[in-house]
Amino acid sequence: MLPLLVDAAGVFIMKQFFESIPESVEEAARIDGASTFRTFWSVVLPMSRPALITLTNLSFQGSWNELPHFIVASQDRDLFTLTSGVATLTSGQLGSGSQYPITMAAALLMTIPVAIVFLIFQEYLVRGGTSGAVKG
Repeated sequence: MLPLLVDAAGVFIMKQFFESIPESVEEAARIDGASTFRTFWSVVLPMSRPALITLTNLSFQGSWNELPHFIVASQDRDLFTLTSGVATLTSGQLGSGSQYPITMAAALLMTIPVAIVFLIFQEYLVRGGTSGAVKG
C-alpha cells in the first residue's frame, strides 16, 4: 500500500471541506441517537468521499514524482525508482551522451499510472476541489 503523505495543503483541503458540511446534518444524526463516532462514520465520512479521493490522488502524484528524496536516500542501484531511472537516462550515465528517444519513452511509461488514476477519479477530483471553495 502506498504511504499517504499529508502536508499542510492536504490538512487545509480537509479542514475546508469539513467546515462546509452543514451542522444541521450532524444535529439530525445526534437527534436520531447516533454517537459522535457513528455520526462521523455513517454521515460525515461518506459525504467527504470527494475530498478524500482528491487528497489521496494529490498525495499519490506527489510521492510518485518524489525524485530528490530517492536520490539522497538510496545509493543502491537495485532500489532505484522509475523517476530516478529516467533521471539517469537523461544525465547520460548509462551510455555515451543523452539517449533522448529512450528517455521520452520511459517518461511516457512513467506518466501512464498517474494518468490512469486521474481518469478513474476525475469526477471526484473536480467535485472535491471545488466543494469547500465557496462558503454560503
